Amino acid sequence: MLSIVQRDHLTVKSELKLLNQVQQWFEKFCRQNLSQIGWLENQLYKLNLALAEGFTNAVRHAHSALPPETMIEIEVCLWIDKLEMRIWDYGQPFNPDAIAEPKPGTLQVGGYGWFLLRRLTDRVVYERGSDGRNCLVIVKYATEK
Repeated sequence: MLSIVQRDHLTVKSELKLLNQVQQWFEKFCRQNLSQIGWLENQLYKLNLALAEGFTNAVRHAHSALPPETMIEIEVCLWIDKLEMRIWDYGQPFNPDAIAEPKPGTLQVGGYGWFLLRRLTDRVVYERGSDGRNCLVIVKYATEK
């Protein structure tokens, strides 16, 4: 088992205007580790987009009925061979597998976020914790798995 190279954590309010702050925090984290983890540079754009999608889903959907002061927690862990992001929210749980994936050439309302997450990364898991929070886990491997 490889040990974690680096880990960081950010807690922000449920406000879309904070997306830029979240993305800058993530990019800074990644850039600080590029010398040790070369594969990360080629994946930075995709991973930042996946993080943006996860964060905005938490704000727009999970926390839509909650006050903007409700916190969203984000953790990023970097190993030599993978990067893992976790986004925790306090919304009602839902089943992401129940979201129909968009069919090519058709338009639908919603569902594109999960489609993007699955295409940009190697593993996406959504789970309800015993503490009453939801956790979106997003994983990208150095090599496709």
